[in-house]
Amino acid sequence: MGPFFTKVKSFTTWAGKNADGAIALVLAIVVGGLGIIPGDVLPSTFPEDELISGATLVILALVATALIRDRARQEPVEKAFTTGALAELPARLESLDRLESLVEGTRRALDDAALVRVLGSSQEIGAALKRAREDTSRWSFKGGTGTFIRAVTLPEVVAAARKDKRHLTVRLEIIDPANIDVCESYALYRRSLSDHPDGTGDRWSLERARMESYATVLASFWYRQRYGLLDIAVGLSGTMTTFRWDLSDHSVVMTVEDPNRAMLALSGTFYYLSCDTELRTSLEQARRVPMERYRSAPLSDEPTIEEVLTLFETIDLPLPKSYTDRDIAHLTRKALRARDPYGTAPT
Repeated sequence: MGPFFTKVKSFTTWAGKNADGAIALVLAIVVGGLGIIPGDVLPSTFPEDELISGATLVILALVATALIRDRARQEPVEKAFTTGALAELPARLESLDRLESLVEGTRRALDDAALVRVLGSSQEIGAALKRAREDTSRWSFKGGTGTFIRAVTLPEVVAAARKDKRHLTVRLEIIDPANIDVCESYALYRRSLSDHPDGTGDRWSLERARMESYATVLASFWYRQRYGLLDIAVGLSGTMTTFRWDLSDHSVVMTVEDPNRAMLALSGTFYYLSCDTELRTSLEQARRVPMERYRSAPLSDEPTIEEVLTLFETIDLPLPKSYTDRDIAHLTRKALRARDPYGTAPT
């Protein structure tokens, strides 16, 4: 079969699928041809005007038929599009919004997780706490007896604030020294981890737990009386925690009794903000030490036994009657010249 017959077959197939259009096209060609044929050539039985008018009507009818058929073909497509993909568009857009929110939430969570680090050595923990103390205007602590607070944190942050003549806010929550049960639980917990003396040279016992907490209270009043821009609050808790939180302007460091394990989060992260809320809420529930009475019981640079006794009586936290003068002198040394429990040198 030659190319000519192939083209004829293709045209015939097209004409079959588009019969109305093909007929209209043929009639248009015929009518156009009649329009240029001289009138005396046509038979008298076929007036030219009537023939052209009739053919024109037929052509218009065929064109209308083609348009109607084309419209009929389009309606199912439009209906399917309207009731299908277009109808589902709002739901698809809503799913896309949910997916965007999920992606954004996941990204924020990953960002926060990337800023919570596990510290794996005492050197790293010490460096993190040192950075936290630099130029901070606030410090919040929750833990056991506050031994490290007295030995390192409180002296350093107060000295830095005094040097810059700026305000300093300190919030401390420690175990209640008047609560025998919580002090005994804390001492038992510390002994269960290690029965050897720590950096202070002492072993943990009920009496030591009580004295360490009393010393933190005494140190808080002593520093408050010596720096007018220090705003310090102390809360006494009836429950113990195995964690210690140290929160400053820059970061929060959460430590445990393992000196080589801690967590660090920078300010602004979800973990930091959650810790801040936890410390505020917990302190509100603790028994508050009336720090506003600091003027009523002045302390010397080297407090005397009578001054210490008077202070604790004034704040309604009397020392145990079993305490001797030697015990009170020991308590005062712990308050003002505490040793770092994680080191050996006095601070």
